[in-house]
Amino acid sequence: MLRLRAFRPTSDKVVKIQLHPTHPWLVTADANDRVAVWNWEHRQVIYELKAGGVDERRLVGVKLDKLAEGETDSKGKPTEAIRGGSVKQVSFYDDDIRFWQHWRNCSAAAEAPTAVNQQSSAFSAPAPSTRGRHFVVICCENKAIFLDLVTMRGRDVPKQELDNKSLLCMEFLSRSSSSDAPLVAFGASDGVIRVLSMITWKLVRRYTGGHKGAISCLMTFMSAAGEVHLVSGGSDGLLVLWSADHIHDSRELVPKISLKAHDGGVVAVELSRVMGSAPQLITIGADKTLAIWDTVTFKEIRRIKPVPKLACHSVASWCHPRAPNLDILTCVKDSHIWAIEHPTYSALTRPLCELSSLVPPQALAQHKKLRVYCMVAHPLQPHLVATGTNIGIILSEFDPRALPAVAPLPAPAESKEHSAVYIVERELKLLNFQLSNTANPSLGSASETGRSRNESMDQLIVKQSKKHISTPAPHDSYSILSASSSGKYVAVVWPDIPSFAVYKASDWSVVDSGTGKLFAWDSCRDRYALVESALAPRMPLIVKGGSSKKAKEAAAAAAQAAAAAASAASAATVQVRILLDDGTAHVLQRSIDGRSEPVVGLHGGALLGVTYRTSRRISPLTATAISTVQSMPLSGFGGSASSFASDDPFSTREGPPQNFQLYSWETYQPVSSLLAQPEWTVWDQTVEYCAFAYQQYIVISSLRPQFRYLGDVSIPFATGAVWHRRQLFVATPTTIECVFVDAGVAPIDIETKKRKEEMKAREAQGRAVAEHGDLALITVEAPQVTASEKISLRPPMLQVVRLASFQHTPSIPPFVVPKQPKLNGDDSVFLKELDDRRYAEVAVAGGGVSVAVTRFPAEQKRPIGPLVLVGVRDGVLWLVDRYMCAHALFLSHPGIRCRCLAAYGDPVSAVKWATRLGREHHDDLAQFMLGMGYATEALHLPGISKRLEFDLAMQSKDLKRALACLLTMSNSRDVGQETTATDVTQILNLAVAKQAKQESLADAVQGIVKFVKEFFDLIDAADATGQAEIAREVLKRLAAAASVKGALHGQTLRGLALRLANHGELTRLSGLVTNLITAGHGREAAFAAAVLGDNALMEKAWQDTGMLAEAVLHAQAHGRPSLRSSVITWNKMLQKELEHTPTVKTDAAAAFLASLEDPKLTSLGETEKKPPIEILPPGMPPLSAAPIVIKKAAAAKPGLPNAAIGAPMNQGGTPMNQGTPMAQGTPMNQGTPMVQGAPMSQGAPVVQGAPIVQGAPVAQGAPTDNGTPAPAQSTDEVKPLEATTAPDNVEATAATSNAEATATPGSTAEATEAPVTDPTSSPDAAAAPAPPAGSSGTDAPAVTPGEATKDAPSTEAPSTEDKPPSTEASPSPPPPYSAV
Repeated sequence: MLRLRAFRPTSDKVVKIQLHPTHPWLVTADANDRVAVWNWEHRQVIYELKAGGVDERRLVGVKLDKLAEGETDSKGKPTEAIRGGSVKQVSFYDDDIRFWQHWRNCSAAAEAPTAVNQQSSAFSAPAPSTRGRHFVVICCENKAIFLDLVTMRGRDVPKQELDNKSLLCMEFLSRSSSSDAPLVAFGASDGVIRVLSMITWKLVRRYTGGHKGAISCLMTFMSAAGEVHLVSGGSDGLLVLWSADHIHDSRELVPKISLKAHDGGVVAVELSRVMGSAPQLITIGADKTLAIWDTVTFKEIRRIKPVPKLACHSVASWCHPRAPNLDILTCVKDSHIWAIEHPTYSALTRPLCELSSLVPPQALAQHKKLRVYCMVAHPLQPHLVATGTNIGIILSEFDPRALPAVAPLPAPAESKEHSAVYIVERELKLLNFQLSNTANPSLGSASETGRSRNESMDQLIVKQSKKHISTPAPHDSYSILSASSSGKYVAVVWPDIPSFAVYKASDWSVVDSGTGKLFAWDSCRDRYALVESALAPRMPLIVKGGSSKKAKEAAAAAAQAAAAAASAASAATVQVRILLDDGTAHVLQRSIDGRSEPVVGLHGGALLGVTYRTSRRISPLTATAISTVQSMPLSGFGGSASSFASDDPFSTREGPPQNFQLYSWETYQPVSSLLAQPEWTVWDQTVEYCAFAYQQYIVISSLRPQFRYLGDVSIPFATGAVWHRRQLFVATPTTIECVFVDAGVAPIDIETKKRKEEMKAREAQGRAVAEHGDLALITVEAPQVTASEKISLRPPMLQVVRLASFQHTPSIPPFVVPKQPKLNGDDSVFLKELDDRRYAEVAVAGGGVSVAVTRFPAEQKRPIGPLVLVGVRDGVLWLVDRYMCAHALFLSHPGIRCRCLAAYGDPVSAVKWATRLGREHHDDLAQFMLGMGYATEALHLPGISKRLEFDLAMQSKDLKRALACLLTMSNSRDVGQETTATDVTQILNLAVAKQAKQESLADAVQGIVKFVKEFFDLIDAADATGQAEIAREVLKRLAAAASVKGALHGQTLRGLALRLANHGELTRLSGLVTNLITAGHGREAAFAAAVLGDNALMEKAWQDTGMLAEAVLHAQAHGRPSLRSSVITWNKMLQKELEHTPTVKTDAAAAFLASLEDPKLTSLGETEKKPPIEILPPGMPPLSAAPIVIKKAAAAKPGLPNAAIGAPMNQGGTPMNQGTPMAQGTPMNQGTPMVQGAPMSQGAPVVQGAPIVQGAPVAQGAPTDNGTPAPAQSTDEVKPLEATTAPDNVEATAATSNAEATATPGSTAEATEAPVTDPTSSPDAAAAPAPPAGSSGTDAPAVTPGEATKDAPSTEAPSTEDKPPSTEASPSPPPPYSAV
C-alpha cells in the first residue's frame, strides 16, 4: 500500500513544507532559508528564492521595473533590499486555498449533532479574491514576501509596517467583510496578532492581551454553532481562542478563552474532523506530548507521548479508508512517519512507514541516517503525505485505490429516499439520504440553469440520517463492502484478517462466512466467487521503543507469517456459490480448474475475472523501494503492489502483465485468452457494456452481440466507476468524469439481426406445424415488392465530460483584462456589464425561457478524499465520501441533461430540453445524438446548421428535407427552372455573368459547384429509395450548372450524363451536350452524346471543340461519310502547327554548348520544298493520289495480310506507318512528325501480343491467328531495308509522293526498339500474320518484333556510319510471304 510518488534531493535539510490543494505544487524552505516551489508531478522547480538574505535577481528586477515606469529617483532603499532573516513559515494563497479552507472548517463543524447546518456542503462559498493569481507567501523574521507565480512579481511587507516586531507565523482569515478581503494574520514576537490587508497592504487590526511570549502557530476553524475562531499557540504554552468573525470593525480584539496547553511552548496546532461529533483540536508541544481538545467545552480529551524521548515537530489530521483507525499522523526527528490508532482511547502509536526504505539507495549515504524535520498531509488527497528530510523532499503515497467501506443499496422505484450500508469500527450502519425538497429548486428551472459561476460551486442540499444496525461486525480493520445484483445481500470482506461474511439485507443475518480476502459477485444473479484460504498468523506489530532483540523476533515472526500466507494462497482455489431464495448458500463449483498459478485477484461482473500471480523479475532498485515495514497488508481486490503512476518502481515498462482470464459463470470454462490485468472492472446491469480500468486509461467494450472493443478513454488513476445505461461515471483522486458510450452499428450487428429474424421465422413455422400439422406449411406466393432496407454502419462513440474537480473556476486576472474606453464619462456601468457577460451562464430566449449559453456547466466541486459512486437517482449523481456523508452533483445543465437523456434512450425528452440550451450549441448536441443513433430526433433541434441538417436528413432518409437544405446552402432554389434555363445557357463563364449583372445566378452556380458531391449523394439516395422526383429536381440544377464554362469538370460531367440518361432526361441530356460543346468540353460532350446514342452529335462535339483526331477515328470506325472532310481538316491543322520559323538568338557560348549535344532538328526549312505530310487512319486511301490496288499472292492463306519487314513498331506490337500518329509513351524516331495529343488509332488491327483496343473492328470472317509463326528472314536481308522499307500497302503511304518523308536527315527509321511481346515466337521471326482492318477491305501490315530489331541502333545515339540516311524513293514492296 506504500510507495514513493516523488523525490527531490537537496543539499540542506528541509525544515518547512506546504502542499497546494489543487495544483501539484509543493513549497519548501531549507535550513539556509532558501525557498523553492516544486511541481512534484512533472519534477520541475517552478521558482527559487533566497528569502533569508537579499535576492539579487528580485532587486535587479524591481530596479528595471522602476526605470521602465520612469521613476529615476528612489526615495529610499527598496523593500527587496531588506534582509529577510530566518524563514518561519511558507504557504500558498489563492482562490482554491481560500475555498477549501472554508470547506474544511464548515464540513468539520457540520459533523456535530448540535450543528446549525447538518450538511457539510451547504455553505456559501467565499467570493473570489485573488482573480486567478497564485501567491507564495513567505513569513520571515524581518518581512513578509508575497510572490505572484503568474506574473512573477512580488510585494515585500517589512516588519516596520507591522509595529516593527519580528514575524513568526501566519494564517489567512477565511471570512471577512468585502471591503478588506483578503486578510492575513501574523503572529509576532511580542504576543500580538496583527492583521494585514492584501488589498491596501496596511495594518487593519490587532489581537492583543492573549500571550505573554512569542506566538508560534495560528489556525482558524469553525465551531458547531457556526462561529469562526482563530486559535493561537505561544511559546508560553498557552492556547488562546479569538473571534474571527469581523462583524464589528474593532481595531483591537481581546481573547475569548485562554488555557494552558503544554509546558515549554506550543509547537503546532491542527484541526481534526470527527465523524458524528464536533471537531477537535490537536496540539503538540515542546514537552514531547500530544493533546486532543474538544472545541465545544475546550477541555482536554486525551494527552499522550507518541514517541518517548523525542518531541513531535509536525502533526496532521488523517482520514484514509485503508487505515480506518489511524486518525493522526505525527513526526519526530527520526526516519518514520508515526500514526496514532484510536487516539481518544487506546492511543497506540505505530510506525506507518520507514522512509529510508523508500528513497533510492544512492541518495542516502552509508554513514548518514535519514531524519525528518517537517511533514504535511495533502488537504484534499489523504493518500499523499510529504516530508522534508535532511536528504530532500519525499512524497509518499498510501494505497490510492482504497475506497470507503460503504455499499449502496437499490432503492424502491416509488421511494425518494436512498440508502447505503457502511461499517464504522465494529458496527454496521445504514445511511439514508435524499434531496431536500425545500432547499433545492426543481431540476431544470431557471434558478438551476441560471446560476452564475460564483454560485455554481454550491452543491445540492442533501438531507441524510444514519441508523444503527443491531448486527455487529466481527472485525474493526479495513473492510470492503459490495452488494449483490438484486440488492438482497451485502458482502463484507476484511482482507487483513482475512475473513468475509455475507449478510441478508432484510434482517442483516449472516448467511455465509469464512476465511478469504478475494470475493466477487455475479452481476446477473445472486451468486459469487471466492478464494478460501487457511487462516494465517497475524503479523506482529513492532512495539514502540522496543529493543533490537525484540525487533529481530518480530521480524522473524513476520517472515514466518508471510511464508505461511504464501503457502496457503498457493493452495487456495476459486469456488462459486449461489444464494437461494430461502437465504441459504450452496456451493456450485468446488474449484475452477484454470491454471496452476496461485490466484491473486477476483473481478466480478457478467463474466468472472481471475488474476493469477506471474513470476516477474524484480530489479534491486525495485526491491529496495518495497517497504520493509508493511504492518498493513495490501488492499482488497487481491491486487499486488501495483503501481499508480508512470514513474513507479513497481510498474513495468512493457505494461500490465498478461495474467487475467475471464470465465463463464455457467460453464466455469475460460472464455478468453490471457488479458492484461486491470485495476478494476465494472459491468453494465443490462450486460451491454463493460469497462476495464488500467493505470493511464479505461478500456470500454461492447458485449452484445459479441465481445467487441470500442475504444479507450484517457482517464488516468481512476478509482471506481458506475454504469447508468450508456453513461459511465468515473471517479479519480481529483475529478469526477462522465463518459457517454455508444457501440454504433457494426457488420456483426446486422448479421445477428438477420439471424434472429430467421430464427423467429423458423420458430413460428415450427409452432404452426406442431399446432396444425403439415397443412400449415401451404403458402401461396404472391408478387411481393421487396423493400431493400440498407442499414448504415455507424462507428462507436466515446465522449468524456468532466463534472467535478478540486480546482476553482478560472477567473480572469486583472492584468489580463484590457482597459475599456469610458462610456458617457462613467465606466462603472460598462465594467459591470462586462463582468456580467464574462461570468453569467444564462440568457433569456424568446418566451421568457432561461437559456444556458455555455456548452457544459462550470465544473462543480468534488468532495474531498476517496469516493464511492452510488449512481444516478432523482436526476443527480450521488457520491459517498470517507466520512460517510452523501453528496449530490447536479446534472441539470441542459448540455449535460440532454446528453444523459439521449444516452438513457429518451431522445424526445433530450430535444425538449434542448430549448434551454443556447442555439449555438445545438450543432454539437446534434452530432452527439447522431453518434448515439438518433439522427431523426436530432433533426428537430431548432438551432442546427443547414450543413448538419443535410447530413442528419440523409442519415434519417428524409430526402425532401435534405433537398431543401441543399437548395438553401447552394442558393440554387431558382436555378434549373424553365424560366431561367435559357439565361443559364447564355452564360459561358462566371466573369461574364457578373458583368451582365447576374450575380445571384453566378452565386447559385458557385454554390452548386461547392456542393456537387452532396448533390450526387442525394441523387443516389433518391434512386435507392425510388424517389425519382427528388432526383429530377437535383438533375435540373446540375444540368444548369454544367452549362457554365469552368464550373464542373470531367468526372463530374460524365457522372451527370449517366444519371440524366438513367432518369430518361434525354431532352436535358441533349441540351447538356450542346452546352458542353459551346463551353469547349469536347470529351465530356462526346461522352454525353455517346450515352445519348447520337453518333452525329458525338462527331460534332469533337469537331467543334478542335479534337479532330478523335473525330477522324470515330468517323473511320463507324463508316461516317464525313471521314474524308475530317481528314482534310485535320491535316490542314497539322500543317498549320508545323509552319513556324524558330527565331532563337544564341551567343558563342550557347552555340558551343549546343554543338556538344546530340544533333536536333532545328529547322523545318527543307520541308517547304516537299509535299505536305499526310496522316491518315489505317485503311484510308491517301488524299493526294488515286488508290492503287495490290493483288494478293496466291501462296498466302486467306485472311492473312502481307508482312512488312523493317517497319517501326509501337509498344503494343501494332505496325506504325510513318505519318501515323503515335500513342503517348511510344518512342519516336527523329524526324517523324508527332501530333500532340493524337491517340492511337482505334481501328488498329489486333496483332500478336498487342492488347485489344476498345472499338477496334475486326474484319468479318478473318480469324485472328496469333500462334502462326512467320518464316525466318536472315539478318542480312533486313539490314538494307531498315531505313528504306515502306509498308506493302500503297494505300497507307504513296511511294511517289511521300518518298522524301520516309527518312529525314539524321533520322533512322529503325530507331524504335520494341519489346518482344510473344515469348513463344522464335527469336528470328520477323513478321507474323494479322487480320485485315478497316471497312475498305485493304490489308494492314503487321510486324512482330523479333531478331531484326535487336541490331537496330538506339535513339540515344543514332548510328549514321553503317547506313547513311536515305533520301531516295523507297523501293517497291517485296512479294508477300506465305505462312509455313
